[in-house]
Amino acid sequence: MNRRSFLKNTLVGAGALALPGFALPSLAAGHARKPAVLRLCSQEGRIPGKTLKEKVANLQKYGCVGIEFGGNPANRLAEIKDTLKGTGIKVAALCWGSQKGDLVSLDLEKRKGGIEAIKSALNTAAELESNGVIFVPCFHKQSDLKPEELDKILFDILPAIGDYAKKVGSRVLLEPLTKKETFYINRLEQAVAICNKLNNKGICMMGDFYHMSLEETDQTQAFVTAGKWLHHVHIATRDHRILPAQEPHSFVEGFKGLKQIGYQDFCSLECGCKKGTNPEEEVPKAFECLRKQWDEAKI
Repeated sequence: MNRRSFLKNTLVGAGALALPGFALPSLAAGHARKPAVLRLCSQEGRIPGKTLKEKVANLQKYGCVGIEFGGNPANRLAEIKDTLKGTGIKVAALCWGSQKGDLVSLDLEKRKGGIEAIKSALNTAAELESNGVIFVPCFHKQSDLKPEELDKILFDILPAIGDYAKKVGSRVLLEPLTKKETFYINRLEQAVAICNKLNNKGICMMGDFYHMSLEETDQTQAFVTAGKWLHHVHIATRDHRILPAQEPHSFVEGFKGLKQIGYQDFCSLECGCKKGTNPEEEVPKAFECLRKQWDEAKI
């Protein structure tokens, strides 16, 4: 059996279509929603500045409203809270990752440690009043399991993790990645299938324009399908993962989808400057490019 046929027999391989009774939302579906907003932010390391205070000041200058941190910055809680106080800049999310695939490991001690680690990150995310913790079950070479085996593990562990997230006031954000980075959960509809089956508000998802540009055939419909489960978005160009405006890349079709679902959460830069260019000049241009394309996204 080839890989394409094999994947059709797994939940993640078949995506949302694997779930009985699940239909993709119609673009014309009409429910009263809040108008979508473009809440621009960036990962901490992408913003010019030698200190967090300088970075936050630059975000304010660029007209942004959020900042995203990597890993679990539990040891920085006081610094982050003190720096952000009174600035209008909020913590968007924690880009936590996979914990080396420990949560889906067959080694039960590793799995237990991974679960405790993501709970600790959820505590930090809640303390910082962020949208949640970005989670990738595994990257390439972090698991030899088949997709249906990973499905089983996730459905065993995620309900309790989701309940814990709700208890502390946070959520897990599943991130689909390109097949260049993982064989498991590549498209938004696959994450939607997991969220729908669990039906747990502590387990949600995000979208990343870089990965979507490589895996999705229709970015508008991908975001519409994500709907209520979507609580974070990463921004990066397709070819070189650099800043918007530094290479031709349109976010308009994706923005149309965000507008159709009344998206209220953050759109965060996860990309760097082209080599040899000045971030202090190029980063504000990137945000202006995004605002322009948001306005062009008519629905």
